[in-house]
Amino acid sequence: VASIVASHFAPEWVLSIKETGQVWLVDYCDPNSPGIKMIEAERFLHDGGWDSTKRYFLVAANARNKIAVIDAKEKKLVALIDTGGIKPHPGRGANWVDPEFGPVWASGHIGDSVVSVIGTDPVNHPDSAWKVVRKINALSSGNLFIKTHPNSKWVWL
Repeated sequence: VASIVASHFAPEWVLSIKETGQVWLVDYCDPNSPGIKMIEAERFLHDGGWDSTKRYFLVAANARNKIAVIDAKEKKLVALIDTGGIKPHPGRGANWVDPEFGPVWASGHIGDSVVSVIGTDPVNHPDSAWKVVRKINALSSGNLFIKTHPNSKWVWL
């Protein structure tokens, strides 16, 4: 397991199973017999986090330079996004509201200085949803984590 988060829609854990390229939704209602829904995503999964609505789990497939988007409410893969960078590594990622594209989520990369900013609002911004809407060149040779806070105007790598 490369990452594990709790669903906000069901009593489930959302696990990224690194080598298999699957995201598992593990229903823990009955601890003696947990239910598992396996969703094919992309190999080799690593870190991931929620969009601002906590409905969509975005997880890096860093050996493939992609981000997989899982809809925790509908329990399915929504998108596979080419990040335009080498080895995305978001930690939990960072959310903010872009003035042009609305709600976004971002990932840095281990292998280069690119920060990929992905649109995350399929309802109000459908043309930019699940696409890289900005690629920002950071002043580094790569990074492991990206963070921000609703009360901050800064994004930290």
